[in-house]
Amino acid sequence: MNSIALKSFVGLRQTSPDKKLLFTGQTKPITLHHRKFKIIAGKFSPQLSGRNLRVAIIGGGPAGGAAAETLAKGGIETFLIERKLDNCKPCGGAIPLCMVGEFDIPLDIIDRRVTKMKMISPSNVAVDIGRTLKPHEYIGMVRREVLDAYLRDRAKENGANIINGLFLKMDSPKDNVSPYVLHYSSYDGKTGGVGEKQTLEVDAVIGADGANSRVAKSINAGDYEYAIAFQERIKIPDEKMVYYEDLAEMYVGDDVSPDFYGWVFPKCDHVAVGTGTVTHKGDIKKFQLATRNRAKDKILGGKIIRVEAHPIPEHPRPRRLSGRVALVGDAAGYVTKCSGEGIYFAAKSGRMCAEAIVEGSENGKRMVNEGDLRKYLEKWDKTYWPTYKVLDVLQKVFYRSNPAREAFVEMCADEYVQKMTFDSYLYKTVAPGNPLEDLKLAINTIGSLVRANAIRREMEKLNV
Repeated sequence: MNSIALKSFVGLRQTSPDKKLLFTGQTKPITLHHRKFKIIAGKFSPQLSGRNLRVAIIGGGPAGGAAAETLAKGGIETFLIERKLDNCKPCGGAIPLCMVGEFDIPLDIIDRRVTKMKMISPSNVAVDIGRTLKPHEYIGMVRREVLDAYLRDRAKENGANIINGLFLKMDSPKDNVSPYVLHYSSYDGKTGGVGEKQTLEVDAVIGADGANSRVAKSINAGDYEYAIAFQERIKIPDEKMVYYEDLAEMYVGDDVSPDFYGWVFPKCDHVAVGTGTVTHKGDIKKFQLATRNRAKDKILGGKIIRVEAHPIPEHPRPRRLSGRVALVGDAAGYVTKCSGEGIYFAAKSGRMCAEAIVEGSENGKRMVNEGDLRKYLEKWDKTYWPTYKVLDVLQKVFYRSNPAREAFVEMCADEYVQKMTFDSYLYKTVAPGNPLEDLKLAINTIGSLVRANAIRREMEKLNV
């Protein structure tokens, strides 16, 4: 018989064909019925004696905070290492409605509930978005320093050890049960200066330390393309702040970014004005100035109170897992194209990874292995990979030129587009469509792109 090549798998079922025909010397074929079978892995990881599983999370953002809380609740001895406990990451700060309920986010740390958005084209045509939102629906606007601190504090309340320290390097074990040795500089109890060199032995590591992840470098996770996000927090007069009370703005055009968008998002008592780019990082300050100029009448008289810049990954790393080390959040590359969203996916990936460790270790009683952590990746990819691919296509189609951006903004005026977009964003599920409306949308999209290409050709003639 031909040999069957079994693929490497964890927790999947490999089934043989339902039936095969075997021809012998007889005139009638003999039908062989093969029973389906399933391989169920047993618990081969050793029991831990006299202690629970020890896991370290490097990085204290949404991914790290969510992972630490889940691990601590699950009986794991949990350590979270974060250098900047007051870190203000340059981030638009938008979170979907589902995150508020799913992660029990208290309403008092949500600065603004955005129910209206303006999408503004390169020619300054503004389209109002949000007409399809229900009365209870909104996009939450948070400050990262507030959200991150809340998630870390909640993890601490559940038993996680929060360490104010800078992760330096990691010594990997030679076998499947020896510990990882983490080297870090401790700043606990210090007000400044050089930290105190410390080591920590753990059984598993979660890298939640952002786009410049040192954990990723430690496991040779590979590089990825990244964008530079630049943001200014601007305190504007109270009478102008009324305009942004429940409204956010997004600007598209070559002037604000050749491959992304500019934004004005409301915070508690100020607005965040920013932009980003992958292809023209050296021009980021020029794009930021253009974004401010596009919104100048609405932020006139404002004072810049903080300037922030940070890399944002553009796609997942080639490797997100090695041994008992897994990457989550920005360290893994979980930021969506087109929208640049990352907060929800960071927290979700941190929680999913921690859940896989809790399950695999039987609430901290057994050692975990790579197979246990791989279940997190399999679940993640199955759930969210389609979302990333769709947004990648949208960015490539509509962000490639000003005429294409004009077509994109034109499409955003359609109520069906708004409903599908908001339903998918707010609840992180693929909203079921209406076949007739989907057909109309496809026709309108083609029409918008045809007009965009016609405009582009005419612009090219004028530039010759």
